[in-house]
Amino acid sequence: MINILHGMGLRLLALGHHTPFLHIAAAHNYRDSSMARQAVREAGYEIALGRLPKSIGPMTFVFMGAGNVSQGAQEIISELPLEYVRPCDLKDVAENGDHRKAYATVVRRKDHLVHKDGGKFNLEEYTNHPERFRSVFSERIAPYSSCIINGIFWDVNHPRFLSNMDTKTLLSPEMSPKTDEAPGCPRLPHRLIAICDITADPGGAIEFVTECTSIEAPFTLYDADHRHQHFKSLRFSGDGVLVCSIDNMPTQLPREATDFFGDLLLPWVPEMLKSDATIPLEKQHLSRVVYDAVIASNGELAPKYHYIADLRKKTDPSLAVVNGAEKQKVLLLGSGYVSGPVVEYLTRDTGIEVTIASSIKDEAEDLASKYDNTRAVYLNVKSHEAHLHQLVKKHDIVISLLPIPFHPMVAEVCLEHRKNLVTASYTSPAMRALHKDAVDAGVIFLNECGLDPGIDHMLSMECFDYIHDKGGKVTSFESWAGGLPAPEHSENPLRYKFSWSPYGVLSGLGRDAKFLRNKKEVYIPPGHLMKSSKDMTFLPGFNLQGYPNRDSTQYVFTYGVQTVDNFIRGSLRYKGYCHASNGLFQLGLIDNNPHSALHEEAPAITWRELMCGHFGQDTGTSANVLKQMVFEKLGEDEEAANVVDELGLLADSPAERNGTLLQSLSNHLSKRLAYRDGERDLVIMRNQAGVEWSNGNRETHEVSLVVYGDPYGFSAMAKTVGYPAAIGAKMILEGEIVEKGVMIPLGKNIYKPILNRLKVEDIMASTNIKYH
Repeated sequence: MINILHGMGLRLLALGHHTPFLHIAAAHNYRDSSMARQAVREAGYEIALGRLPKSIGPMTFVFMGAGNVSQGAQEIISELPLEYVRPCDLKDVAENGDHRKAYATVVRRKDHLVHKDGGKFNLEEYTNHPERFRSVFSERIAPYSSCIINGIFWDVNHPRFLSNMDTKTLLSPEMSPKTDEAPGCPRLPHRLIAICDITADPGGAIEFVTECTSIEAPFTLYDADHRHQHFKSLRFSGDGVLVCSIDNMPTQLPREATDFFGDLLLPWVPEMLKSDATIPLEKQHLSRVVYDAVIASNGELAPKYHYIADLRKKTDPSLAVVNGAEKQKVLLLGSGYVSGPVVEYLTRDTGIEVTIASSIKDEAEDLASKYDNTRAVYLNVKSHEAHLHQLVKKHDIVISLLPIPFHPMVAEVCLEHRKNLVTASYTSPAMRALHKDAVDAGVIFLNECGLDPGIDHMLSMECFDYIHDKGGKVTSFESWAGGLPAPEHSENPLRYKFSWSPYGVLSGLGRDAKFLRNKKEVYIPPGHLMKSSKDMTFLPGFNLQGYPNRDSTQYVFTYGVQTVDNFIRGSLRYKGYCHASNGLFQLGLIDNNPHSALHEEAPAITWRELMCGHFGQDTGTSANVLKQMVFEKLGEDEEAANVVDELGLLADSPAERNGTLLQSLSNHLSKRLAYRDGERDLVIMRNQAGVEWSNGNRETHEVSLVVYGDPYGFSAMAKTVGYPAAIGAKMILEGEIVEKGVMIPLGKNIYKPILNRLKVEDIMASTNIKYH
């Protein structure tokens, strides 16, 4: 509680408010709790004097649960000028209360749980059948909370009181306190400022809390729009709610905690010393207190703790003892569709053993069953960090195919155990910050070793190095890449198919971009990306178009081609995609804000009804009338209007209620535009470099890569991402890469062997030179 009050002071300051909470320090700065309580008391004195800005409204503290944990937190906050109210009265004090004091309420089960059939809370029925109940906390209490303190026990069968969608609603602008702005004190973006999860139960009653914080980094900002948490960050500004979920609280006041626990333990020490762990527990004459405290005795779990064995089978399968210690061990994090080529390539060498660690156990076991020297282990890196440490320690190298936010965490574990790491993802700032530590530890963190990024870098550098070695100058550069359905499988409204969630592709429609044209930076603002597309004249049989991809200008220096006048990196699609996608964007369907009709508990709805509501029409409006409205809203663009109709967005088919239009559209397209059995994908990459030689002659070097997927084997995308990562890992295992630190495959000693070995896998580029 001390920490969250300290954090609230810093968070409110970042939001433009100087408050008395700013003078409360973190708990470990105090000698004991009485010293900390004095600081809280002094802050309370200033609040009583009216020094809490009116612009933030009355402060309300909501305690979930009334047990020891909650009572301990309440003892600290009692030093403030505090008034307790019933949960049902919280709305009134939040809107009309006195800013010269704080308000608190204690929420018990009966206050936020109701029967799904509409009945009231019944403790006996809830104990036996918790699945019959739901929480209304997010509707009736949370909207009026400044700080939520979670101190309740939660089981997997219990309803959560805050789902991800609930949190997103609470952090929307509509939840801002209805107060007047004061000079220098703007209105809060939303009322909820902080959550103190004292239970430190990842994935528990608060769904988005998937990782505990620590004493050295006690806070995280959770951004509900992007479901992202800024862990291990000292920043308090930005979007989101402040979260404190430290799982080792007593060590912050160590002397006081030691005295307290010691006083409780000491009377039982003589009896504990007389116990004999070599004989069955039931044959020992122990008091009930000591008997219940024994977890294991005589080589077995005590009766009360037999459940641990079953729990370990689910979350921590025993690690098999591997015969032949001379074998090199690779830990592969992730079991998705890209993992197959990685395992297949590495296990060709009988001296390599692969462990697939994944949170999707069945998927990992299925993949492992196809290859020798391969086994599967269940691992959720979010919540099983200790298990991750064990696995990393037992292996020689780690290949992480997890989403990019997890890579820095994995890298830090690799640092601790001095293990090498390979990823196929872009190098994040957090990863780059580990370079010196990696060098000092003598380890290699090879990133961007996939397709894009990866092969694009390698082919670019191969071209640039050739030009520079011959004394030439690079005057322009274009790099285009895309994963597409093969032409024979591309006949659909978007000319595109998805082998994974379309969310990333669709959300990118509103992204900005930057590139270099005639030595000047060209900026494409958000919402205009698809309009900036252009038809590609290369490989005309594919009928391609492209659009800029993010910030291209940073690679001018990365590649060492500061002599260019023009430089762009972009994405490839079939003609028609950008026009069709822009129509979806113009209609407002790429909207990730909460939509009431798409709430998980909202009534069932069809796409036609959803679009009626989206356009402000009666739900009885026919599909024909809707299509005419779409036609008019798209500037009477018949082609774009037909796309909306052909995608089933005006039909009476059920719309999945995924919270937002973007999420629901993403799930809809993931099924409607999925690859079918026997269909194959395609990867196209094209680099074009303008060259000027010392004699004044000019050339254009065209490098083309086209790879098809196997209809009943690996997809083109899986091969072009998985094989480079596997080859890079094997090079590290065999000592072919000697540099240490965080790197990407830009050096000849890395990209040349990888490109040569990719040719064996039928992944090879062709080069054509045009003379001017």
